[in-house]
Amino acid sequence: MDLGIAGKWALVCGASKGLGLGCAQALAHEGVNVVMVARGLATLEKSASDLRASLDDSAPTEVVFVAADITTEEGRAAVSAVRTGFDIVVTNAGGPPPGGFRDWDREAWIKAVDANMLTPIELIKANIDTMIGRGFGRIVNITSSAVKAPIDILGLSNGARSGLTGFVAGLARNPEVAAAGVTLNNLLPGKFDTDRLAGTMESAAKKTGKTAAEIRALQLAQIPARRFGTAAEFGAICAFLCGQQAAYITGQNLLLDGGGYPGTF
Repeated sequence: MDLGIAGKWALVCGASKGLGLGCAQALAHEGVNVVMVARGLATLEKSASDLRASLDDSAPTEVVFVAADITTEEGRAAVSAVRTGFDIVVTNAGGPPPGGFRDWDREAWIKAVDANMLTPIELIKANIDTMIGRGFGRIVNITSSAVKAPIDILGLSNGARSGLTGFVAGLARNPEVAAAGVTLNNLLPGKFDTDRLAGTMESAAKKTGKTAAEIRALQLAQIPARRFGTAAEFGAICAFLCGQQAAYITGQNLLLDGGGYPGTF
């Protein structure tokens, strides 16, 4: 399927590995020019190089990388120095650490909200007017299945990402935005085989006294699909949401969890 977005420009955050990289790869293979941003220079540079090498030489797709912390003003300025006015913005920041709610002080909460709520809002503000002017725009926020089914040890993430979800719900339905061909949606990943998942397993292992392998087996058993998701399939869904065929999908929270959520709605 041709998604009709070749030649457009996308900003993909947290793009050096995991779900962000999956999105960058899927978009680039659709002919979208991609600016990849992440904090770790070495990993980011290799991921960008590998992505360029995987593309068809006959296609003029550009892959640019910016090593910066997108959750800071300096990081966002570094991206703006490379390019502004993106057609597609994929927001993504590493989730706050797990733990118990009694352990989180005000500083921990502010850091979580800044990274997982306020940073996406700043990126939306920086690009949405240009999108409205062009009559096309796609904003995809990578949040978490915890928005729909909160996870007790991820309280910081539950709170911060839920705040972003509420903000997006209102903005996506603003006629000035929706009628201009600009969509805003959230992707809610369940358990995907990423470094983040491995980290939460290690934390659970330390807390319970089980091994990481035992925790992994227990978590797999809770997923009807009996497997973890892959970054490639996550990226493919992201790319579809950015395509012309998804123009009538906005303000939605799409849960990708292999059937793990037990509810009807």
